[in-house]
Amino acid sequence: MRIPKFGINRQDAESPARFAVDVARLESLGWDCAWLPDSQLRRRDTYVLLAAAAQATESIRLGTLLVNPITRHPSVTASSIATIDELAPGRVALGFGAGDTAVRLSGLRPARVAEMEDAIVLMRSLLAGEEVEVGAERPSYLPFHRPVPVWLTAGGPRTLEMGGRVADGVFMRVGTHRATIADTVSKIRRGAETAGRDPLSIPLGIIFHTVLVDDPEEALIMGKAIAAGYHEYSPMLFGPSGLTWDGPDPEVSKHESGVWPDFHHDPDLLKAGRAVDFLSEAHVDAFCLRGTADDVTGQIVGVLTEAASYGIEFEHVVLHPIPNPPAPDDAEDGYTVRVAREILPNVRERLASIS
Repeated sequence: MRIPKFGINRQDAESPARFAVDVARLESLGWDCAWLPDSQLRRRDTYVLLAAAAQATESIRLGTLLVNPITRHPSVTASSIATIDELAPGRVALGFGAGDTAVRLSGLRPARVAEMEDAIVLMRSLLAGEEVEVGAERPSYLPFHRPVPVWLTAGGPRTLEMGGRVADGVFMRVGTHRATIADTVSKIRRGAETAGRDPLSIPLGIIFHTVLVDDPEEALIMGKAIAAGYHEYSPMLFGPSGLTWDGPDPEVSKHESGVWPDFHHDPDLLKAGRAVDFLSEAHVDAFCLRGTADDVTGQIVGVLTEAASYGIEFEHVVLHPIPNPPAPDDAEDGYTVRVAREILPNVRERLASIS
């Protein structure tokens, strides 16, 4: 079976210089990819940071995860990511989606499916060096176009099908449950079929919220915050695994408990998890990896090998750290070091033995 590229989407972004140093450290530790969220009221400018990292590294892949068509026009995004690829040729990707905190904290709405589809088509065309009609006096064209792949990040059914129709690849953020992953991939492949594309040719990526916390009780409580965050944004994801939300309305729980801006982004995940204590261990295990390094290793291998057994393999796996590491992360015992030393080598070895 395929051994995926393992990436992380949280780094020290306290300055461009510190970001460059941190991504170079990730490269030296053996991470394959460094992904950067685009949330203008929470982090410094995405493309300035990526440019700094591109010039400080040689092999690690770089990309956004994710940008949206609301806070930046797609033509601006295409121009920016093409410029990054000039600095790091062949190791850049564009992760794209509806928008999360980038739009919510700005008082804007997430992008609709049709808006995302139009944006992806436009960006792929510009990055391929094609002229595009945009309603201007003349067709638009990106003179310094680069072959940067555009990956959609999605969880909802219509968005997943759209990704299968038009994107270069699809990241799914749907948890870890077999039934949910299978249902998700079926939607992506159905979208590809409707567009006349080979459904098995669409590259897949998956994002795992990873609660690397040795204390089992704390890991469970934080995992409840993650499961609640999935329900808050994509309640339909509870369906395939047979789970239900048997508590108060999420907005009521957040208000009463002081959770903000949402369950999985609150700085105090123990508080957020206790606010949804009615969620079970099954809910937690359907939406995140959790526990010690050995626990997480076994869970990654289990999810990937089970998926491979029914024809699903991933090009990318993103291990989203829970809780967010400090900036900078502990150089001896932090998340990025522990995963690189205690988890990734063992996962790769076990997957290779299956191959």
